[in-house]
Amino acid sequence: MDGSMNTQMMMLTEELEGGIRDALVRMVDENWIARIWDADATLWSSEPEHVKEIRNRLGWLHLPTRTMPRVEMLRDFAAREQFDRIVLLGMGGSSLAPWCFAQIFGAMPGYPELRVLDSTVPAEVLSVTGDLPPERCLFVVASKSGTTGEARSFFDHFYAEVSAATDDPGENFVIITDPGSPLLEVGDERNVRGAFENWQDIGGRYSALSLFGMVPAALMGLPMRRMLEHASEMAAACSPEAPADESPGAALGALLGVCHEMGRDKVTFLTSPRISTFGDWAEQLLAESTGKAGKGLVPIVGEPLLEAEEYGDDRVFVCLCVEGDDVHERLAGELAELGHPVVRINIANPVSIGAEMYRWEFATAVAGAVMGIDPFDQPNVQESKDKTNDVLKEYADTGELPGQHVDVVEGSILHGDVRGAVADLLDSIEPGDYFAIMAYLHRTDAVDDAIARMRVAVAAEKGVATTSGYGPRSLHSTGQLHKGGPNTGVFLQLTESADERVEVPGKSYDFATLKDAQASGDLAVLHAHGRRVMRVDLGDDIATNLGRLVEMIVEAV
Repeated sequence: MDGSMNTQMMMLTEELEGGIRDALVRMVDENWIARIWDADATLWSSEPEHVKEIRNRLGWLHLPTRTMPRVEMLRDFAAREQFDRIVLLGMGGSSLAPWCFAQIFGAMPGYPELRVLDSTVPAEVLSVTGDLPPERCLFVVASKSGTTGEARSFFDHFYAEVSAATDDPGENFVIITDPGSPLLEVGDERNVRGAFENWQDIGGRYSALSLFGMVPAALMGLPMRRMLEHASEMAAACSPEAPADESPGAALGALLGVCHEMGRDKVTFLTSPRISTFGDWAEQLLAESTGKAGKGLVPIVGEPLLEAEEYGDDRVFVCLCVEGDDVHERLAGELAELGHPVVRINIANPVSIGAEMYRWEFATAVAGAVMGIDPFDQPNVQESKDKTNDVLKEYADTGELPGQHVDVVEGSILHGDVRGAVADLLDSIEPGDYFAIMAYLHRTDAVDDAIARMRVAVAAEKGVATTSGYGPRSLHSTGQLHKGGPNTGVFLQLTESADERVEVPGKSYDFATLKDAQASGDLAVLHAHGRRVMRVDLGDDIATNLGRLVEMIVEAV
């Protein structure tokens, strides 16, 4: 195996060092690490329904050794493929690790590139195959349960597209799912090219090193064996045989948990450009695992940089740097001097990203124990799904989507109430809050730039952390935190009027309607939880109206 193990260094105040020492002593006294490996669910909860669920969610601990024997089979399968592009159809934990791998490594020479579709925005659905005809793409349908609405809709849409061009459309599809999943039955009916059954005892956000991550990695020709070897080394360092105070995952988890208890719950990622998408993967891991029961670690990813003096005292900073590319070294030092906790993780080689995924999974489990929550459930995720289904049912019955909540700003950005409503929303921001933008829009460089300008204006002038996410991906990544975490989020939802009508075969609605229903469900549940939220409909002139909204936000702060 090339390279050395990734290193971790913490720059902390004496108070925080003392808190972590106390937490590590408690871990030793109560035998936490052995209990984690023994699947002792009572470390997190004594409630029977939680205990049963937790015991069936700790298989990720053994993934480096479980997955390694599958490497040659996956390589052989990938070597037989003769497609120009791989398109992964999935959401949340089924899509974020492959997307992270694709952005960090790209495809190896001789292998096709991989794109991920995790959006119901029609323009995203239309653009994912690029300039290639669908029959030149291999579609990987990834869903743990096999019932994920978006993944099934993507599957049905592209199966119909390929069917129109070939006599054997199943040859263009591969399935990754759990045993007993209804996707397997559909795959049999459609005679798909391959079906991979994953281990059932792994939650989606902990599945990066399972078949959900490794099948796409194989199709891109990535060095799976080396990735898993690095992960195995990290697993050994986090095992009961290693002292708790030398365990990279336990130490990081203790820091995150203690920081949360001290009010530093905004985990701010500063990364080398090469591995920037690791933060997007870790975002779901932290947000969905810890954001519940009014608690939560709030991951801050992709936030435009501020001067060290402009950051609030509710943050912990994580600098993830590839060796030789420590672009945040100066800022990290300044933050530490000002008393902010800073973790510096040096990644010896991008191929060791598997070790980082393992470290953060273990750390999240430990942080959950420190915080007194179950990091393996997601009690509020279903609410938005149920509300979306209610909206779609009303659409099926009436042919129209239901009206929005009276507090919602609708219509053109030129509507006179928008400016005042934006100012009122931003005036509600208090120290310790975070500002979250949820964009149910087609992602472009221009939209990215506008969102970044909004974030930097609010962060610099209000002194609060900011997040952003594209819907409906954000429902699966941060939705649990938004609804079940602390009531410190201030939410701005952005929608658009889509001109494209992209069919969902067998349904009474198209992708534009599905996207609008998901946005409406998200909004309704945020209101139901008493969150501070408003919606701005940008209409069909996104560029102009988004620019005006940026101006309003800059003016308001």
